[in-house]
Amino acid sequence: MRRLLPPLAALAIVIAVTAGASARQAAPKPAPRLDVIYVPTSDAVVAAMLKLAEVGKHDVVYDLGCGDGRIVIAAARDFGARGVGVDLDPIRIAEARAAAVKAGVADRVTFIEGDLFDPSLELGQATVVTLFLLQRLNEQLRPRLQRELKPGARVVSHAWTMGDRWPPDVTAQAGDSVLYLWKIRPPGGLERPPYAFEP
Repeated sequence: MRRLLPPLAALAIVIAVTAGASARQAAPKPAPRLDVIYVPTSDAVVAAMLKLAEVGKHDVVYDLGCGDGRIVIAAARDFGARGVGVDLDPIRIAEARAAAVKAGVADRVTFIEGDLFDPSLELGQATVVTLFLLQRLNEQLRPRLQRELKPGARVVSHAWTMGDRWPPDVTAQAGDSVLYLWKIRPPGGLERPPYAFEP
C-alpha cells in the first residue's frame, strides 16, 4: 500500500519544483564567445573605406563584425547606400540599432545578431563587404567571399589582408591605418563596373 504524503509536505515539494524550474528559465543567456575584441573604427577611416570601395546609392554594404554599426550607418547616411551589419555581440547590435534610429537611416540598414561564418547568412546580395577582423578570420572568409559575391563586388579590409593567396587590388593609407581593396571579377578576369548592380 502506498503511503500518501501529508498535504503540507506535498505542497512544499510542488513549490520547490516550481521554484527550480523558474530559476532555470530565468538563468541569463551565456555571453557569446567573441573572436575579436571590439575596437571602434574612427570616422575618418570609415569614410576612407567607403570611398575606396566607391560606395554609391545602388550599393548594399555588408559589414561583417559590425560593432556599433558605424560603417553601414555612414554608408546609408553619407553615400545613399543600404547596409547590413552582422555581429555576435548583442550589446553592439543594440547600440547599432539605436544609432541607426538616431541617424535617421533605420529604414535603410539592418543589423543581425549572429555569427558571420553561419552558412545561413546570405552574402550574395552584398555589393560591398567591409571588414575589421583579424588576419586568420579574413583568410577563413576568403573562399566564401570569392564564391558567394557577384562580379563587381568590392571587399575592403581595415588593417588585415587576405593572405598570399588573394593579393589586394589596391592598398591605401588612411592616417595611421592601412586599407586593402579587392574586386570580384567574373571568369576571364574582366571587371564588371559597380554601377551595373540593381538596387
